[in-house]
Amino acid sequence: MDIHELRALMKQRDTYSILETIDIVTGERIVLREFDNVIEAPNWSRDGRFLVFNGGGLMHRYDLDSGETSTIDTGFAIDCNNDHVLSPDGERLAISHFTEADAKSRIYTLPLTGGEPVLVTSNAPSYLHGWSPDGLTLAYCAERNGQYDIYTIPANGGEESRLTDTPGLDDGPEYSPCGRWIWFNSTRSGFMQIWRMGKDGEMQERMTFEDANCWFPHVSPDGHWVAYLAYETGSVAPGDHPPNKDVQLRLMPAAGGNSLTIARLFGGQGTINVNSWSPDSRKLAFVSYRLK
Repeated sequence: MDIHELRALMKQRDTYSILETIDIVTGERIVLREFDNVIEAPNWSRDGRFLVFNGGGLMHRYDLDSGETSTIDTGFAIDCNNDHVLSPDGERLAISHFTEADAKSRIYTLPLTGGEPVLVTSNAPSYLHGWSPDGLTLAYCAERNGQYDIYTIPANGGEESRLTDTPGLDDGPEYSPCGRWIWFNSTRSGFMQIWRMGKDGEMQERMTFEDANCWFPHVSPDGHWVAYLAYETGSVAPGDHPPNKDVQLRLMPAAGGNSLTIARLFGGQGTINVNSWSPDSRKLAFVSYRLK
């Protein structure tokens, strides 16, 4: 998706955005704030004090104590999309920004307090999803020669490494807290399903066997759970994750096993594209939507 397609999609999304949290034990949903524009993809800060999300091409911060929002200075990067993560030490922010020269997504890093972005991936398009627990490596989905696969690259830049090479779409790579696994979603079995592999691409293993299209696996900080987004069968094509759909948030054990639906909502694209677990592994932040 280039910047022109993104802007067209944003115009079509005439919705209110509801920033919420859910307690995975009690099921309690709390509405933090409603926005009259499209916001997406909350990250929970490492200290548990605030959420980071994107909206209108910029990055923003929501303070959980005061309820106040503020914009993070991202310098020239003013076309950020919903693929962004925080560093393990909580000091830096990595973003995917549509570069002005060719309107393709590339990955940059900058201080979480704001500053000038530093380019990590020269190849494009690249869509960020994971930062290794040791802080040394980024994992992302990238299109190269018409094929979308999972890649990694040193967090300070360098040569990228391709980890998957199968027909169809591989997307949403995210490291487990132990650093051993990369979780991702793939259409290689027909439906979009949740998979995991070793950090170097070995031992690729299917983890869900559901009659649904499952997207964006997020491992809890304690390593016990994986949350993901599910589109009901027939509502979307396996390789598509559009907005404004009836979707479910599901939870499964990280060791594998049956899933549990913890929330039903109107959303999809933007709801939970990135890891949004609270540091204590008790809550998830997400965005639901309401048509204007």
